[in-house]
Amino acid sequence: MNAPVLNLGARLEPTSGQLALASLLADGGSKRQAGITHVDASAYTDPARHAAEQARIFTKAPLVIAPSALLPEPNMAVPHDGFGKPLLIARDKTGTAHVFLNVCQHRGTRLVEGSEAVCAPRLVCPYHAWSYALDGKLVGLPRTDAFPGLDKADFGLKRLPTREAGGLIWFSFDEAADFAEADALGHDFDAFGLYGLHLFKRHTHDVPANWKLIMDAFLESYHVLRLHSETIGPFFKDGVSTGDMIGPHQRSAVGRDVDEAAVRAADWPTLRRAITYTYQMFPGTVLIVSPDYVNLMVLMPQAHDRVLVEDFMLIPEPPATDKALHHWEKSWNLLDGGVFGSEDFRAAALGQQGLSSGAIDRITLGTLEAGIRNFHDQVEARL
Repeated sequence: MNAPVLNLGARLEPTSGQLALASLLADGGSKRQAGITHVDASAYTDPARHAAEQARIFTKAPLVIAPSALLPEPNMAVPHDGFGKPLLIARDKTGTAHVFLNVCQHRGTRLVEGSEAVCAPRLVCPYHAWSYALDGKLVGLPRTDAFPGLDKADFGLKRLPTREAGGLIWFSFDEAADFAEADALGHDFDAFGLYGLHLFKRHTHDVPANWKLIMDAFLESYHVLRLHSETIGPFFKDGVSTGDMIGPHQRSAVGRDVDEAAVRAADWPTLRRAITYTYQMFPGTVLIVSPDYVNLMVLMPQAHDRVLVEDFMLIPEPPATDKALHHWEKSWNLLDGGVFGSEDFRAAALGQQGLSSGAIDRITLGTLEAGIRNFHDQVEARL
């Protein structure tokens, strides 16, 4: 499937679902549940539970691996090791995105080393120089006389199911994976113009916490004015939030300065100043839409008490001036280094320490934390 071609000069407009959440916020927000609920502490601390999640969720579900902006041009590839196997994200000469196992089909050698993007029409194995096009086809090997009768068509890279939609690249380890919900979310992301954005920076955090503690943090706004009191807290209204679901995925909206005029305007500059939209893609991806940039966070569980979180910051266009560069650097440092790294991820690590102590056998969720309950229900349904 070729990368989508969007008219980036066209006026981007909110979807009906995005406008519906804005309308609810203008009415003061809505509670997505009544009463108190709980989640067992073992959901975060049990190694056997982690193994089950890996086997039944992360090897079955479609997973976001990167924004389209990671590969802005044809004939690019990026190695990726976060999901337990050596992977290769590639865009071939036609613009089609692929996720391959990063393994030469000759002797099983890792094909591309490192973790940075490579730009080339062919990928050459460092061991015996077998070479592959970016669509995975074997296109050359030295001393073909040493392999009589070998059909190169039988030795292409192992491709995993891949779908590019709405400016995100999804893949799955399961050949039967259904990407219908990725397409549905893609319509929302097209409304933001996500596919046309520029990747400013990316950074991988190694967080000593269960992956679900990271997801929990982005499924409620109860903490925003408290944990983030010295950073972004003053920009938000306390408890003015709402959300809905798209399949197992959640879409939420948190109020900054939302009013009837903002809803009636129905244009992105007004709405994005008034509302922060956040998407929690099941199982482990978060997309946060700020007034003039977007953060994508991909969670890659490593153990019951450790997760890698890759943060991508997407901006409208490459910085053309020192002033623009300074602006984006300031935003990057605020979010990646401050709000996420020093606050959200630190809180998750502290939570892991506390839950691992055995001091409590369950966590308690109030009505402003309904998104967490919905998320854990999705996890439980698959276990």
